Amino acid sequence: MQANVALRVQKHRAGLRAAGLRPVQIWVPDTRRTGFADECRRQSLALHADSQETDVLDWMEIVADTEGWE
Repeated sequence: MQANVALRVQKHRAGLRAAGLRPVQIWVPDTRRTGFADECRRQSLALHADSQETDVLDWMEIVADTEGWE
């Protein structure tokens, strides 16, 4: 059964490559890590009263294309 799954994955990846795609690996923060939420909160609070942050958020609201979002 394991070989069958491996073959399917291999065929799927070959199809993606044939379509002009390639695999990439990215590393992202581990949201399950102890202290992650605390660090997010710390960074958010550090920007809370920042005038540049407010300007950027205001600009993003103006230019965001949210048509059709629910």
